[in-house]
Amino acid sequence: MRPQALIGLVLVVLGVFILVRGMSYSDRDEVLRVGDVKASVESKKAVPAWAGGVAIVAGIALIVSGIKRRA
Repeated sequence: MRPQALIGLVLVVLGVFILVRGMSYSDRDEVLRVGDVKASVESKKAVPAWAGGVAIVAGIALIVSGIKRRA
């Protein structure tokens, strides 16, 4: 399998995962800093569903272009 098609397959799987289960990431913001004392807040943010759709479309495009190159 060509590397381009393999990357496309990974993108499709990741996109489906985002659409079905959702995905989140942590973000840490520094709220207060006085001398050596720091206060920070950690918040979880969700990856938007449209990002999963974009990953699926991009993955399909890479798979198709990778297969067409081979033929």
